[in-house]
Amino acid sequence: MDHITIKTLGQLKASNYKSITVKDELRKNLITQLQSNTAGFEGILGYDETVIPELQTAILSRHNILLLGLRGQAKTRIARLMVNLLDEYIPYVAGSEIFDDPLNPISWYAKHQIGIHGDDTPVSWQHRSERYTEKLATPDVTVADLIGDVDPIKAATLKLTYNDERVIHFGLIPRAHRSIFVINELPDLQARIQVALFNMLQEKDIQIRGFKLRLPLDVQFVFTANPEDYTNRGSIVTPLKDRIESQILTHYPKTIAISREITSQEAKLTADQKETVEADSLLKDLVEQVAFEARQSEFIDQKSGVSARLTISAYENLISTAERRMLINKEKNTFVRLSDLTGITPAITGKIELVYEGELEGPAKVAHTLIGKAIKSLFNRHFPDPEKAKKSKAANPYFRITEWFTEGNTLDISDQLTLAKYKKELMQVDGLNELVKQFHPKLTANQTLLMMEFVLHGLAEYSQLNKKYLLSGFGFSDMFDSLFNTSSDDEDEDDMDFR
Repeated sequence: MDHITIKTLGQLKASNYKSITVKDELRKNLITQLQSNTAGFEGILGYDETVIPELQTAILSRHNILLLGLRGQAKTRIARLMVNLLDEYIPYVAGSEIFDDPLNPISWYAKHQIGIHGDDTPVSWQHRSERYTEKLATPDVTVADLIGDVDPIKAATLKLTYNDERVIHFGLIPRAHRSIFVINELPDLQARIQVALFNMLQEKDIQIRGFKLRLPLDVQFVFTANPEDYTNRGSIVTPLKDRIESQILTHYPKTIAISREITSQEAKLTADQKETVEADSLLKDLVEQVAFEARQSEFIDQKSGVSARLTISAYENLISTAERRMLINKEKNTFVRLSDLTGITPAITGKIELVYEGELEGPAKVAHTLIGKAIKSLFNRHFPDPEKAKKSKAANPYFRITEWFTEGNTLDISDQLTLAKYKKELMQVDGLNELVKQFHPKLTANQTLLMMEFVLHGLAEYSQLNKKYLLSGFGFSDMFDSLFNTSSDDEDEDDMDFR
């Protein structure tokens, strides 16, 4: 459709333009995409076999849609991407508040304009990016916000009675005529507002302060909701839920690989950070594993969920912790170390809802527990199980390392050590470098140091070494020394205060 040359209703009719509803328009363009194998929702990862097929089925069925899932599951992003299935431009009666279809006007203004000007009625064009309206449902949202209200100033200025349709000031939904309208967190809407909504879905009636207006609005409704909201703040009233034809359940990434892809796509790193800070695959996996551990932790409210934003924020913090060290030490580049994991604690504590037992532990201690469990979960992919190695009749590959600590040696790895000092600290542990070379002979120098530190963390998680959290790193010592040490961690001025 030539949106540049067509300026009047007559020209539009001459072009053989056919009016279709927004749901038919979405369906038509989706069919084209599916037939050309270009269908897809850009940037939505991990839903190719679950959510996206169900969403496409709902669009083909011309349904209103409810996306139901915990926080951080891309519900709103999916809704926003539906705009790409709209035609690039559509015509409307110039000056219409609700973007009336010139061939099918529904408002008083559009009908009046066409009645006066006929085929000379001016036509404007609306781009698909303008055909999307989003409203976050909060308890203070009113019927006037969504549907409209009588405007007494307009009535007085135009000298109209309240029986005249022109006194109505339209709300968000009428202004989304021929568009996609999204309500986020639907259960937060008061029940009476939801009732007003289902009347619109079913009857196409707008009732404003006793003023009944039959306005056949053409709207694609998309709602999002969190199952937790049903108990916490409100619920979706049954008649409304009954009128939302398709309910689609979203979910968290099912594999570390998909989770990593999402984090890589969403993390906002500067060009300098990408160039100067090297992040090994191991650290990227550990960040994702923290979220997987959180999603099954007894300290965290699972009904509230653990958002994908946790790993995105944590990864950004991890890179920035390494970058900070690089800047302080006046180095030109650096690589992320395990000691930098202390820097992701704020990203974790701000994104988890604790149950009572978690509150007793304290958010920082829960974060440290999650990091520890993530290390333990991934350790056996890279090295032999320390518990089995200890019980095995064969030589224990970790013996020299644990023996070094048994002799009274300790090791503190701060996240601010220069590369030379970091290397010197790790190299002094007897047998550590040899162990890494034995199981991973082809690593770079940086990766070898990283794996050496990883071994210490892994042994600590398997209770072969004692690990304590320092203000800016980790301290390692003999396991048995810690058992007989009378001063508690909380009393040690170097230790992190968890509460």
